[in-house]
Amino acid sequence: MKARDVLKTLISESGQSTGGVQVAPQPHKPSGAVRAMNLSMERLSGEAAAAKELRQVLAAGDKVVELDPAFVDAAFVQDRIAEQNDPEFDRLVSSISESGQQVPILVRPHPSNPGRYQAAYGHRRLRVAALTGRPVRAVVKALSDEEVVLAQGQENGPRVDLSFIEKALFAQRLETHGFDRDTIAKALSVDKPETSRLLQVAEGVGQDIILAIGPAPKVGRPRWLAIVERLKSVTVAQRVQSEIRSPEFVEADSNTRFERLWKSVQEPVPTKPNRKEPIRTEDGRVLGSFEHGSRASKLAVTSKEFAAFLSSRMPDLVTAFEKEMSTKADT
Repeated sequence: MKARDVLKTLISESGQSTGGVQVAPQPHKPSGAVRAMNLSMERLSGEAAAAKELRQVLAAGDKVVELDPAFVDAAFVQDRIAEQNDPEFDRLVSSISESGQQVPILVRPHPSNPGRYQAAYGHRRLRVAALTGRPVRAVVKALSDEEVVLAQGQENGPRVDLSFIEKALFAQRLETHGFDRDTIAKALSVDKPETSRLLQVAEGVGQDIILAIGPAPKVGRPRWLAIVERLKSVTVAQRVQSEIRSPEFVEADSNTRFERLWKSVQEPVPTKPNRKEPIRTEDGRVLGSFEHGSRASKLAVTSKEFAAFLSSRMPDLVTAFEKEMSTKADT
């Protein structure tokens, strides 16, 4: 099929996936004409991103080939956090199964395993191909390690962007592999101060907690930075470790897991201690005490004689109390 025909087909098809193009969910679900317009704009945006990528491939003269997914390894640095239950991935499986893979992935000859390849981007499409037992369409390029990570960052631009914590973990993984701050900033399309904040969060939270929570796409920088500060407390860190191992935490979706962890790092509000008022005789002998709390008061009697006295006088005390309350109500 000619390049213009491929593009024409890609743009004209409506309602189908463009091989990994995902649109961020709307905060509400409008209906009628507004909903139809939103859906059209989202579809056109996704199709335009895929068409642009395909045009670039064709213009560069890169040949699209079909590869056995079993011979394609993942990139040496992962940029996304995989989720067990990922509805976006499930939709991609359905779309590619019905319409085929529209946009090729980018791979390079494996730098250390002859005869194999290593993906630069398009890992979801690669997973779908392996899952459905079909070859994966790919462009093969000789790329350096730096070119691979830059390609990963550029590919995330027109598609579903990385969440804040995915960027933080990706930045840390790049630094661990020896990339300098300039390259990390370019790969993530951020400035150096933001790169420093990303690395600060990744180090402060820790990879085990980040992977336990997942991508948490609804959570931004401020709350992650706040968690870093809270985790400096040994007590809070212990509560977090207990929380991420709970069955309720594990079974929740990523955003809910973050919310559960967010609650676990909050310091309990200190309660005001109860005020005790001793009951003494004139010579100082303690008969008991009143303990006044925020919601109730408690009488504790330590003298058996005084307890018997109060018990015998209790009906009279209750009657006197009712009369006094009635008098106050009348005035």
